[in-house]
Amino acid sequence: MNKDNLMTQSILKLKRVAVLSIVCLGMASLTASAQEVISLQEAVNRTLANNLTIKQALITEKLGTEDYNATKYNQLPTLNANGQGGYYFGKTQVLGAFAYASSTLNINGNAQAQFTLFQGGQLRNQILQNKLTLDADKTSTAKIKNDLLLNVVTDYLVILTDQDLAIAAKQQIDLAKITLDRAQKNFDQGNATLADLAQAKSQVSTAELNSTNAQNQVDLAILILKQYMEMDPATNIAVEKPDISKLTDVKTVYDATEVIKTAFTTNPDIKLAELQQQVYAQAIKVAQGAYYPTLVMFGGLGTSYSNQARTVTGETVSGTTTIGTVEGTGQNVVTPNIISTVSPVSFGSQLNNNFNKSIGLSLQIPIFNHFATRTAVTKAKLAYQNADLNTRIAKNNLSKTIIQATLDLSAAEKSYQSALQTFNSNKEALNVTKQRYDAGFVNTLDYNTALTNFNKSQNDMIAAQYQVIFRSKVIDYYLGNTITL
Repeated sequence: MNKDNLMTQSILKLKRVAVLSIVCLGMASLTASAQEVISLQEAVNRTLANNLTIKQALITEKLGTEDYNATKYNQLPTLNANGQGGYYFGKTQVLGAFAYASSTLNINGNAQAQFTLFQGGQLRNQILQNKLTLDADKTSTAKIKNDLLLNVVTDYLVILTDQDLAIAAKQQIDLAKITLDRAQKNFDQGNATLADLAQAKSQVSTAELNSTNAQNQVDLAILILKQYMEMDPATNIAVEKPDISKLTDVKTVYDATEVIKTAFTTNPDIKLAELQQQVYAQAIKVAQGAYYPTLVMFGGLGTSYSNQARTVTGETVSGTTTIGTVEGTGQNVVTPNIISTVSPVSFGSQLNNNFNKSIGLSLQIPIFNHFATRTAVTKAKLAYQNADLNTRIAKNNLSKTIIQATLDLSAAEKSYQSALQTFNSNKEALNVTKQRYDAGFVNTLDYNTALTNFNKSQNDMIAAQYQVIFRSKVIDYYLGNTITL
């Protein structure tokens, strides 16, 4: 009779738990209505649009574009003009005349053009180098985006995993409370010891602690996702859970050699290292260009004005002046006295009269410059050797990472299958133990042990399932495939 009453009370308790769960689900639905549900694609899109690291990379890319354009513009000729004017005191030359004045207003202006005909190929090689640098900047941006994409997908899977673990932890609380209720009834009826009751209470406390920890893990993973999306941490969001059947349909067998071969052609890390190596190869050619002469063609225009400039506008004769005598005859030698009329030269006339032009070639031959060019070439070659080593290191690291990833995926698949078998076994064992416990054939300790084993195996299975998915997505990342759930 006691066992029948205990069974009836247990059923009533389960019904109350079910009703409470429905109420909680309803409240959760109301809360969720105020939440913004984020899908994986939405999380990726927001990260790509808002992440500050990506924005910094885009600015660096734009700076590279300007550097590249600047080197192309260096091929064009230069044209400069300047003018100067001033009022001078003391003995000053009159511009445009072989004369001096005590004070004068002088104005002059000129324009010069210069075009580099040859510079040891430095201009062309600098253009190629900056183009490669720009390509490297673009590849760096792509690398940052891909890395963030992998981080978002990884964190998204962590959220899904932690949410399932949190749900399982809450179920453990309900089961532990049912067990405590039964233990209390048995203790009251003299069918259980105080130790059994204390253990049941301990199971409830442990389950509540595990639930709190599990929920904290969910909150932390969601916070990390918000940081990737540059979202206000106070924003209430929830992630969209994909169809679990699709999550289990993942490829778990890969040939590491084929993955490495594909990754070498698509992975941004390798592309970036190879482009940087090419940049340093061009830097050697730029530095070597300083060994060669520089040939420049130049030309110029100029003119000037002075307020002291004068011109003769007329002449008159006023008598004569004796300047000597003829030897032998004594006859005077005279010259007429010519009086010239002068007038200031107009501004426009001076500009036209003083207009001058020039054109020529300038050749600069490097002979000795403290071994500066030699040092620059040597440093450029060393930088290239270092870049070559960086490329080889990047390939070696990527190969090791991919081999490890394929091994991790294989191990994760085996762990999942093992965890699944353990879960099914513990589930069956719990059902049998529960039936025997309800019938009074096993004590609370045995039932709690079976329940603990079941809960642990359930958590292990959930974690192993998502671990398989994550490991498979990592391989997709290295293959250059779009990561989706």
